[in-house]
Amino acid sequence: MSDWSGRKLHFIGIGGAGMSGLAVVCAGLGATVSGSDRSESTYMERVRGAGVEPTIGHDAANLPEGAEVVVSTAIGDGNPELSLARERGQKVIHRGELLAELCADKRLIAIAGTHGKTTTTSMTVWALRGLGEDPAFFVGGEVPGLGPDGAPANAGWGESDWVVAEADESDGSFLRLDPEIAVVTNVEMDHHSKWGSLEPLVEAFANFAAKSRVAVLPAPTREGGAIEGVRRASLSGPPSAGVPGEGRPTDARAVGAGELAEFSFDAPGPEALELAVPGAHNVLNARAALAALGAAGFDLDRAAKALADFRGVRRRLEVKGERAGVRIYDDYAHHPTEVRAALSALRELNPTRLVAVFQPHLYSRTKVFATQFGAALALADEIAVLDIYPAREEPIGPLAGVSGLDVARAAADSAGGKRVAWLPTAARAEAFLERRLQTMPRGSFLVTIGAGDVFKLGENLLKGDPGDPERTSPQFVSEGSPGSPSPEAPAR
Repeated sequence: MSDWSGRKLHFIGIGGAGMSGLAVVCAGLGATVSGSDRSESTYMERVRGAGVEPTIGHDAANLPEGAEVVVSTAIGDGNPELSLARERGQKVIHRGELLAELCADKRLIAIAGTHGKTTTTSMTVWALRGLGEDPAFFVGGEVPGLGPDGAPANAGWGESDWVVAEADESDGSFLRLDPEIAVVTNVEMDHHSKWGSLEPLVEAFANFAAKSRVAVLPAPTREGGAIEGVRRASLSGPPSAGVPGEGRPTDARAVGAGELAEFSFDAPGPEALELAVPGAHNVLNARAALAALGAAGFDLDRAAKALADFRGVRRRLEVKGERAGVRIYDDYAHHPTEVRAALSALRELNPTRLVAVFQPHLYSRTKVFATQFGAALALADEIAVLDIYPAREEPIGPLAGVSGLDVARAAADSAGGKRVAWLPTAARAEAFLERRLQTMPRGSFLVTIGAGDVFKLGENLLKGDPGDPERTSPQFVSEGSPGSPSPEAPAR
């Protein structure tokens, strides 16, 4: 076990899902931890609970001398704390490097994939707890029940030999991990600014899987897809194990996966798999978690029973509350496949009416997937689209002119005459949906969807503030024949 008591770590962006978990665990292991973020987040409560008082706002004065500086890909070169760290010659560590260092002290189950990795990681930890294990864990979301006294948690340092970590492909940092068991839930293009095309992404996932003793992959299907490329590449030879674009030695080689375990929706055994979370995608997530635990030598029937009371992850089909007989959900989905899965899962619960409120995330993703987003949203009875949550991107160069309106138009084209509203601002969306809540039949569902701050919209609707009535009209509503609606179409 490494000695952390002499380490001094400063986290830039300490309020993020991944960074906060690393900070909490390092503080618990005895490191001196500090950090800053541009704004408050729900993760800050656990950071403070670990005895760390983060600074709100980035400023060079926040940086302690002599500290190693931990950053994520989201931290730009212009950050004043990062700039000063480089000027002083302080060591700068990517969060993926720190995660790999922590995981190296235990037997690692690493869970990667374009979709489902947060829930699958959470299910694996939950089942291990049910089996009497006390694993360390790092999850990219808040999981109710994993913290002390049943509180939510996204990370913890347990006493068992195992660590379960969500492995993030968005910046390639998952290739720093050396898992004993590597799970790949699925593979699709998502982070276009990083990977550019499917070929390097498939190669990266193959490298990740090939480093393990056991690779856990979806069973082959007639549809095939990119995961088949991962299967062939990871099991047929030793691909490069370096992190693309980071100048790793070209002679770094993976040993190739020693074994292959597979999972599928109708995989045989364990006989009973009853879940409290809805959706076929969650059945697949559970099957992937069980396959990983089986590869680790655990009893699958007992693990399956342990999953029966798993209640999900915050922002993954999370029930926010109910008002006027309408249940309000929130989901983090930000890829067309995820949007379709979330809406399909809610359909299983037989709502009287299903209203989807979507906030696209990133200009680059919206540009590529606008049509597919529209088709996925058409599963709802009514659709409202907000403008893009830009995160780290600017609408310049090839992204100039991209907006949420592209998704709204695509939804109108696919929705067969259903109501489609373009509500570019949160204020306009809140006021418009406040009025809709008064007329929706009891038993209806309203779900906010997106990786940005759209969840706040549902929370505000639950407070019951009607807002300014002058803002209730959307820029357009499509009702009637399919096709791009006109800006003048009235709301009814």
